[in-house]
Amino acid sequence: MNTISDEYRALNARAHQDNDGFGVRGFKHLPKVLQVAERLKAETVLDYGCGGNTLAAHARRVSALKFAGYDPAIPEYAAEPTPVDLLVCTDVLEHVEPLYLTNVMEHIDSLVLRGVYLNIACRPAKRVLADGRNAHILVRNPEFWFDVVRQYFDVIEYKAVIGHSVSIVATREGY
Repeated sequence: MNTISDEYRALNARAHQDNDGFGVRGFKHLPKVLQVAERLKAETVLDYGCGGNTLAAHARRVSALKFAGYDPAIPEYAAEPTPVDLLVCTDVLEHVEPLYLTNVMEHIDSLVLRGVYLNIACRPAKRVLADGRNAHILVRNPEFWFDVVRQYFDVIEYKAVIGHSVSIVATREGY
């Protein structure tokens, strides 16, 4: 199942290689990730779209959770991940090519044992890709993202900051 085009993978790889802050702020979600992990009694966590893998690096200092990272644009994190209790996806879905959104959501669904924590920007990015497009190529409103997520999971927490972002905690049906 394709989740990203070769051209877009190359653009994202270049953005990560430029090393100007692209994909290195995942750690700022650590307090919420730890809270959700505790709530779901998770032991394993996957940072889906991990970028520089800063979430796992910071988590290892304060938590016994087993973290893994996945990012198709970064060779060291591009291997197919195994299912985990908690999948974390922050500042990623707004970067997904619209044509591949369903595939990405199905991929996420296949990797989740208990639940997900998603944080999605609902505004244009300050960053522009090398091809001139805004880095947030899939800007949608919070309700759009709620509807997408509930096709796969039971939403148990939803917080929208209009014009900014949406955070969603969701679980497997019946969990």
